[in-house]
Amino acid sequence: MTEAEHTNARITCDIGGTFTDVVVSDASGRLTVAKALTEPAHLFGGLHAALQRAAEQLGEPLAALLGRASLFIFSTTQATNAILEGTTARTAFMCTEGFPDILVRREGGSLRPYDYTRPFPDPYVPRRLTFEIPERIEADGGVLRPLDERGAREQLVQVRELGAQAVAVCLLWSTANPVHELALADLIEQELPEVPYSLSHQINPIVREYRRASGTSIDASLKPLMQSHLPEIASGLEAEGFAGELLAASSAGGVVPMSELIDSPLWSVRSGPSLAPVAARTVAGTETGNGDVIVCDTGGTSFDVSLVRDGDLVFTSETWLGEPFAGHLTGLSSVDVRSIGAGGGSIAWVDPGGLLRVGPESARADPGPACYGRGGTRPTVTDAALVLGYVDPDRFLGGAMKLDTAAAERALGELAETLGIGPQQTAHAVLSVANERMIAAIHELTVNEGVDPRDSTLVAGGGAAGLTILPIARELGCREVLVPRAAGVLSAFGGQHSDIVRELSTPHVTNSLDFDFDGVRGALGRLSERLAAFEAELPEGLAGESQRRYFVEARYAHQVWDLSIPLEGEGIEDAAGLERLIESFHDAHERIFAVREPGQKIEMSQWKGRVIASTAKPPLGVAREGAASATTPHRRLAYFPELGEVEIPVHLGEQLAPGAEVDGPALVIEPETTIVVYPGWSAHVSTLGNYKLGLRS
Repeated sequence: MTEAEHTNARITCDIGGTFTDVVVSDASGRLTVAKALTEPAHLFGGLHAALQRAAEQLGEPLAALLGRASLFIFSTTQATNAILEGTTARTAFMCTEGFPDILVRREGGSLRPYDYTRPFPDPYVPRRLTFEIPERIEADGGVLRPLDERGAREQLVQVRELGAQAVAVCLLWSTANPVHELALADLIEQELPEVPYSLSHQINPIVREYRRASGTSIDASLKPLMQSHLPEIASGLEAEGFAGELLAASSAGGVVPMSELIDSPLWSVRSGPSLAPVAARTVAGTETGNGDVIVCDTGGTSFDVSLVRDGDLVFTSETWLGEPFAGHLTGLSSVDVRSIGAGGGSIAWVDPGGLLRVGPESARADPGPACYGRGGTRPTVTDAALVLGYVDPDRFLGGAMKLDTAAAERALGELAETLGIGPQQTAHAVLSVANERMIAAIHELTVNEGVDPRDSTLVAGGGAAGLTILPIARELGCREVLVPRAAGVLSAFGGQHSDIVRELSTPHVTNSLDFDFDGVRGALGRLSERLAAFEAELPEGLAGESQRRYFVEARYAHQVWDLSIPLEGEGIEDAAGLERLIESFHDAHERIFAVREPGQKIEMSQWKGRVIASTAKPPLGVAREGAASATTPHRRLAYFPELGEVEIPVHLGEQLAPGAEVDGPALVIEPETTIVVYPGWSAHVSTLGNYKLGLRS
């Protein structure tokens, strides 16, 4: 390795609910990966431990590693976890007088509209913390009722007395004229100078009221948490010797300067999982050339599934946290990642009807699965895999953490007694139930959206990626399964190959039958100016060539489901361009909903601009090193339903040379994950050290 290659390091991390992952690359593309348990109350503690392990692998002090790093990319699931667990800040919601139920009613939908036994979901901000502000702006931006400053101050006094830690402001038609929201911001700074606040016209300027209110409330509620965590990461890295550029992952499938996330933490929601499809697209494009990829990221807390179509990430404006319609909507256009509570730490339990369930509750990092030996006693997916012999207790996390097999057996034994079957059959049932939940999540994103899984490459990532991916692939009918060498740290690896991505939006309502060319031209012009301002503020030398893409949110008249349609170039200049846009909308609607209505009026309400600034990335063309050509694998007992308990070979990944073939049943152990090669399957080691799996002919 040359001195230049050694000096220039690029570090990425992903702080999950259970593990903190770190990836270090040099200029030649060589990767060093490390994991440590997350410390939720002190994020830098878990990150420091993972960085220390990476430095030890490289044989240098941590200060030396950070000192030669030119770039550090940070991602975390802490914002998402805080929302789902209800640990965000106590937030006040300020709305126009007469409209206090925006967050209560949501958008009126339900997945089970005839189930009257289900309680009505609680709003993101309770009514006792909802305050009606005397004011009114009209749809054209005119002031119908001036802001009652005295009444607003009285409301802010109540906010202070109720102990609110953040304030969300969402006034009607502030997207047309923000004068009252800005005036209210001045009052908040006077009356509540220490309380952070969010204004809806700045956070997410869209027409649909609930989405704007929900996103603004989520953003405000996250500010105390993320404005504490993110500076802690920055100051901790600086204290350890890091002096390079610090970027953070956003839900737009790229990275932005850390300051952007501190100002608008809403973009940190689902930001970590958004980098997994970036990694999968990179690896699958190199190994298979297939631009259609299904990405399965199985961590300790959740299972995330996403898509790559024709080499592009798939985006959605329907980013719900929790169950659609009952959860909470960010309102942002973000990478479409569907998550369920089915990871390695998901707890198995029996419901009152005697049925086995897995998740959504997770043991997380503390106390963790029973086999971690940290006080956990309830059975998890990881415990089940250990009982089945699918995990080597002495080589978990590369041997850095020993697993307690006896504790796992005790936890599964209690569950087996409840079910009335043997421990191994119980363990297999736990994995099977988890698999079914994962398969249902994949079907929702693929089959229900008009995508045939059989035509896609299935890429598995996450620490629990290799345990069950092959049964899932068999059920889906996928012909190509790819487990990257960095599968155990897939999102952190995605950060290594991510670009700087920023998306902005502006509302302008028009339709296909009476299209407002001048109005749309003005809206897109304003977007272009804001994108240019963002580009101008990027650190010098960090961003390379940039490109801009523009989109419109459109729907058939009187419907509610918007589709995001890309524009040609930077606008719609004439009738021919409008006609091409209309055809693109019809094509997308037919693909997703199997309905096409030529001649029907199309409503367009939201215009979006996305800037993508390329960054220098490590090369992928680095052959696997250190493989021994003639190494005899050791053996261990493992249970498979069709074979019973049998002795199988256990291969260490670093000892498998490129071109090696592993026939199942067998295990392949990488430091951050274990691949279970099931009976009838085989694994091929590529030149780059990735694993291609398929059914033996």
